[in-house]
Amino acid sequence: MTHTIVQAPSHLGESSRAEFRERALSALAKLQQVPGGRLIVDLSRTERLDSAGLGTLVMLQMRAADQRCSVVLYGASEEIRFLLLMTRLEDRFIIEPNARD
Repeated sequence: MTHTIVQAPSHLGESSRAEFRERALSALAKLQQVPGGRLIVDLSRTERLDSAGLGTLVMLQMRAADQRCSVVLYGASEEIRFLLLMTRLEDRFIIEPNARD
């Protein structure tokens, strides 16, 4: 398996980050022996991302980098992409639009 997908909640923030983090870390563990593997975070249903959610994404990216894997943000809204740009984090991730973009 060269990639694994995890669906982000509609609001990735303080109240949802723990459960999302556990699912994402579990998915990342499946890629542990796959250098160049991709953890795909499906943000197509995510309407809000706060600082706690952003911190979780950065933590996932750092763990993935330690494993020589990458994190792909799939289907991020314009607002989320703008947030990544404003926080200068867009270069840490591979950002792929969803099919309708």
